Amino acid sequence: MRDRGVISAAAREDERQFEASLRPRRLEEFVGQSRLKEVLGIAIEAARQRGEAMDHVLLCGPPGLGKTTLAGIIAAELGVPFEQTAGPILQKKLDLTGILSHIRPRQVFFIDEIHRLLPDLEEMLYAALEDFRVDIVIGSGPGARTHSLPIPRFTAVGATTRQGLISGPLRGRFGLLLRLNHYTVGELTQIVLRSARLLGVAIDEAGAAEIARRSRGTPRIANRLLRRVRDYAQVRAAGVIDEEVARTALDLLEVDRFGLDEIDQKIMLTILEKYSGGPVGLNTIAASIDEEPDTIEEVYEPYLIQLGFLDRTPRGRVATENAFRYFGITPRWRNGAQRTLF
Repeated sequence: MRDRGVISAAAREDERQFEASLRPRRLEEFVGQSRLKEVLGIAIEAARQRGEAMDHVLLCGPPGLGKTTLAGIIAAELGVPFEQTAGPILQKKLDLTGILSHIRPRQVFFIDEIHRLLPDLEEMLYAALEDFRVDIVIGSGPGARTHSLPIPRFTAVGATTRQGLISGPLRGRFGLLLRLNHYTVGELTQIVLRSARLLGVAIDEAGAAEIARRSRGTPRIANRLLRRVRDYAQVRAAGVIDEEVARTALDLLEVDRFGLDEIDQKIMLTILEKYSGGPVGLNTIAASIDEEPDTIEEVYEPYLIQLGFLDRTPRGRVATENAFRYFGITPRWRNGAQRTLF
């Protein structure tokens, strides 16, 4: 019997390769995020015309919205080498020193989960980002001395799902701070149609829209759902995905029609049932469902707000009438209690 960890690692690697195969390579192929694309396109073109390294870029937003893809696109558009690492991987100064000392002129250096950099590595990164140098300590004890090694000008691209955890000094060294927002159903429909073409899957626009509606505003989820629906269509529907096939497949997979997962539902039911729709504080919600407040605020809330299920008010989180209707709960304030939002 094969080890579950090996199977799990193989499955994750398969998912990564699948996602990578569907990533756009150019900015014009990237669907959605129109304002961000315009700002980024101007910065890329200006750097290209000057023949210089582009300003450092910090990409913020929930997982799966395209931060890694955009980093690769920046390198491709500039026609420069691309190197990728992640905050949790870098454990010692020597790890970061080795990468920085081999940086090539104008190269794009992508750091995923940059908020998880260790403090001493973050301080080391300051000099590289601002002064384009690496400080190396030679020797130890009283005789130790610091040697500054100049490095070529390069473009650092940081990605984070937790902008609030990035220190002010590090954030201040990025020339462009860009936030990715959840995608509309129309944008996700175009992404699903594009991915289906690349995979050779027969799908109509209504089928793509059904997958898009259940994808939590996230391209990564849309592509994964497409893969599952493709399997169902191959076995049960002659390989063709229309709206009915997509709906049946997704219902079979127990994918909520708005893409709400277990945590989303816990958040909403806590507000609706325990606290009569609110207002209720973020920390109270977090304690009720045993989840971190930052995770709720940065990963789950943006999508619930986009759906129109949740409002943020000065007094706390408040469920909307749409949320009461969707979850089939009658608001207590309709039975005579007065509801005050502000």
